Amino acid sequence: MHKTIMVTGGLGLIGHNVVAKLEKQGIEVVVVDNETNYGVLDTSEIKYLIEERKKKIQTKLIYNMDIGSKDIESLFKYHNIDAVIHCASLPRQKVVNANPCLGARTMIEGLLNLCELSKNNGVKRFVYISSSMVYGPFDNDVREDAVCSPEGQYGIMKLSGEWLVRDYFRKGAFNYTIIRPSAVYGPLDVEDRVISKFILSAMRGTILKVNGANETLDFTYVDDAADGIVAAVLSPNAINRTYNITKSHSVTLLSAAERIIRLVGSGQIECKGRDLDFPSRGSLNIDAARQDFGYDPKVDVDEGFVAYYNWLTNSEYWVNRLNTQTS
Repeated sequence: MHKTIMVTGGLGLIGHNVVAKLEKQGIEVVVVDNETNYGVLDTSEIKYLIEERKKKIQTKLIYNMDIGSKDIESLFKYHNIDAVIHCASLPRQKVVNANPCLGARTMIEGLLNLCELSKNNGVKRFVYISSSMVYGPFDNDVREDAVCSPEGQYGIMKLSGEWLVRDYFRKGAFNYTIIRPSAVYGPLDVEDRVISKFILSAMRGTILKVNGANETLDFTYVDDAADGIVAAVLSPNAINRTYNITKSHSVTLLSAAERIIRLVGSGQIECKGRDLDFPSRGSLNIDAARQDFGYDPKVDVDEGFVAYYNWLTNSEYWVNRLNTQTS
């Protein structure tokens, strides 16, 4: 078992859940996170979410640093980092499209900096959190050996990151594991994501804008995604392998919106054409993760939507904000 693990983006949605689950395994965790709003998200919301996420983890080894900074080398040396879980990234295609140069600095230059520091400081395993967007358009039951044809700069840079990590392994720098999650959602997420937008729009009694009624996503509850990442990190079977970590069940955007309106009891649906910035996607096959380290996602979308909605209704921040917006 790894002694000390660095989690970059460790205060993000997936990252802080990974940190909490590692700590339950008795592992010391070093968190690196620059607490950014990516230049597009609400600053007050990010500040609130980060403070709430910190409450779920125990470590005091939290460093507000950019992953491209050379200063991070001091953390590798001081804490004797054994493995890196690289969650830090611009979170999705929309944010990269708004600032592709920032995307490249974070997703390529930042990654290269971490790989160099990992190589030079004896890191044994580098776990790279990629994305289902690397596949480009796909139908259901896509396996990890499918041809990747990403559309858009986010997916292209994620796939480039996979190749860079594998190349460091080729040169003998470290072992790796690559994780491809999909449409992760859940409590403590930002508003600017599809399920967050749907639920909060319904709570406001406004319009849920569905971009492509028949477009599907493999929605994955954040606890399931984090469980899969941690299981892969701790498994010798996952060394130098690539895995889909999803619920493995596609749901149309229209169906998701309809379920949320039934759950919340308000809101209306407006269907438009699909967003051409995003490839059409289905579900991913997770047989490899099931077989190699017992990955078993448990939360279906209805249960996950309820859990997320209940969190929102009990969040003092969101209760106050929604009351202010509707008054």
